[in-house]
Amino acid sequence: MDGNTTVDQEYYRMMEELQQLDFALVELTLYLDTHPDDMQALQQYNQLSQQRQQAAYRFECRYGPLLQFGHSYSRYPWQWAETPWPWQV
Repeated sequence: MDGNTTVDQEYYRMMEELQQLDFALVELTLYLDTHPDDMQALQQYNQLSQQRQQAAYRFECRYGPLLQFGHSYSRYPWQWAETPWPWQV
């Protein structure tokens, strides 16, 4: 994608999947803060965390990095110069 490329429907579908996983992980984090011995919730958290990592990897391979500060790799040339950035859509 160049600096002013529009995104396709798959971009939005993949972004929505990531947002859904992030929401569930935040909710489980809050729950586990008050119920640290709930093994089923912990297993669900770990499963969703793995799904989120895989979804983020697929997204980044296709569209570029999601996170800054070393949390995401960039292909050459430096992809942070390209828009739209994940928080702009």
